[in-house]
Amino acid sequence: MSDGSGAMFDAIAARYDLLNRVLSLGLDRGWRRALVESMQLGATDRALDLATGTGDVAVAIARAHPGARITGVDPSAGMLAVGRAKLARGSLTERVSLVQGDAQALPFADDSFAASCIAFGIRNVPDRSRGIGEMARVTRPGGRVVVLELGEPEAGPLAMAVRFHIRQVVPRVGALLSGAKEYRYLQRSVAAFPRPERFAALMSQQGLDLSPPRALGFGAAWLYVGTVRG
Repeated sequence: MSDGSGAMFDAIAARYDLLNRVLSLGLDRGWRRALVESMQLGATDRALDLATGTGDVAVAIARAHPGARITGVDPSAGMLAVGRAKLARGSLTERVSLVQGDAQALPFADDSFAASCIAFGIRNVPDRSRGIGEMARVTRPGGRVVVLELGEPEAGPLAMAVRFHIRQVVPRVGALLSGAKEYRYLQRSVAAFPRPERFAALMSQQGLDLSPPRALGFGAAWLYVGTVRG
């Protein structure tokens, strides 16, 4: 359970939302808002939220676009169960559906969505190029493919503090609050993730026109926005 699998996230599903708030110092909510804005959805569009987890991004999209319909996909049954309860509490079950699935083999036809996104999940996909390619395939030409992912800043006034938080605080506090050691995986996976320019090039190779990557939280997170080529 150290490879970012669905089973690993099943183990921390019940406290996942609390952990995100604490470990990101509350910044994850603003980062998700930036992601939703970048999708540029119309009033009644259909959107895909990949690696939806407990559905935070899907809920944010639904609230920002009251006429939109959202499909969330995740490999973790435990995370999806928490997400479905959240949707029921928010009366969103008619517009948001959550399904278990693999980012590398999406069960949707070409051009099914006006936009697609993945937040804090692409680093857990074994074949990232295939995952991005699948997102581009199911998104219509001219639509946005948006990726929000964590990073380790290398320069800037707060770079050292952010790196210390990710490498030392996140694994320890995550393990303390969740009662599991899986959050040590988070630090390792962030450290191993490609630099922004390299990941943007990977997205471009999958049929996307990329805007310059946008640093959030002094580089603790990065927003990648691609447009599907016609």
